[in-house]
Amino acid sequence: MKSVLILGAGRSSATLINYLLQQAAAADWRVIVGDVSLPAAQQRVGTARGGEAIAFDINDNESSSRAIAQADVVVSLLPANFHPQVAKLCLTLGKHLLTASYVSPDMLALAADAERAGLLFLNECGLDPGIDHLSAMQVIDRIRNQGGIVTSFESFTGGLIAPETDPHNPWRYKFTWNARNVVMAGQSTAMFLQNGLYKYIPYQRLFVRTTPVQVPGLGDFEGYANRDSLKYIATYKLDGIKTMVRGTLRNQGYCAAWHVLVTLGCCDDTYVINNANLMTHADFISSFLEGTGQPEQQLVDTFGLAPDGPELQRLRWSGFFSEDKIELAEATPAQITEHILNKKWKLQPHDKDMIVMWHRFGYQQAGKQKQNQAWLAIKGRNGTDTAMAQTVGLPLGIAARLLLQGKISRRGVVIPTTADLYEPILSALREHGIELNEMTM
Repeated sequence: MKSVLILGAGRSSATLINYLLQQAAAADWRVIVGDVSLPAAQQRVGTARGGEAIAFDINDNESSSRAIAQADVVVSLLPANFHPQVAKLCLTLGKHLLTASYVSPDMLALAADAERAGLLFLNECGLDPGIDHLSAMQVIDRIRNQGGIVTSFESFTGGLIAPETDPHNPWRYKFTWNARNVVMAGQSTAMFLQNGLYKYIPYQRLFVRTTPVQVPGLGDFEGYANRDSLKYIATYKLDGIKTMVRGTLRNQGYCAAWHVLVTLGCCDDTYVINNANLMTHADFISSFLEGTGQPEQQLVDTFGLAPDGPELQRLRWSGFFSEDKIELAEATPAQITEHILNKKWKLQPHDKDMIVMWHRFGYQQAGKQKQNQAWLAIKGRNGTDTAMAQTVGLPLGIAARLLLQGKISRRGVVIPTTADLYEPILSALREHGIELNEMTM
């Protein structure tokens, strides 16, 4: 009996686990779900036929090896820093590995060994990275096959909330994935190509150098650049391209307010604030400002903000100026910021999230300059069956199914940018309502 081991039963795992449990029932496979919290794994598996829940701790080498040895394919939803540990065990035990995370240098170092062992270590097969690669490469290859030359590529993806969810939330945002990663986002310098020029945006300027994005039928958004877009020039085989930008999408106004928190130092994770539980939310903000007085007025004076402007409205709504106590004895500023935001940004059972992805391709064809816009919007059903869980989990689940069925022959450390991977995965995603819309101009 073939089996797949899913590591992690957290926020983004529900759709993946349900999909593979359905496949297992039809194909007589076994699905094992492992998590440091056995009750969490048991809740995800429920009473499904072919499912099993186990306690899994990657730092316990003996029990981790035993669990991985039982599987044909391992799907890791663990934090990205644990993937190399999982990969080394998979290499030793001869198991395929799938993740939704960026390929790290440690993972890439295993490429030759994985290929020699006949193993597939498929990474960047979730949402972003993942569906963005799949959909972008399908369009790029089609343009090439029709004689076009791609001259620019811009891509922005965001996990937002649906219009009907929390209508008074001025950020139009809640935590739909790892909250810590949201607070820590953007702390690597963004690097990209724009009109033939290399551009670099350090963290302290990232949220004021944004790109306006208009998605047909959905309205206006703003995007900020992600990490290193330059490496994808080679990945997408776009040598000679003039513009290459990949980034994160947010609703208008989000970035200006987030810039205030970044500039203050509220997202710093390098030191601990002692006795934080003696501070109020307002005290926390004041601790980063000169002098004394009400933090709202201090921010007005420091940043030149309008007293009733959108930045202060968002911070006020979030509770940053309240007299509520911080319920953490010792924590970094980033942890405190996450703690405060979680009181308003925690996804509730009735909430619906929304994924929005947008690509813009500029290309030359038959002597003419053309443009293609492609986008998708997926709305979650509730606080568990989220759009984030669907778009992260389904590509991984589909890839695992194809691998177990012997329909993927590629080996080594791979991301899904070739037709043998993107065509069957995108085809299966369409059956679940995840499909790109396109408009050529």
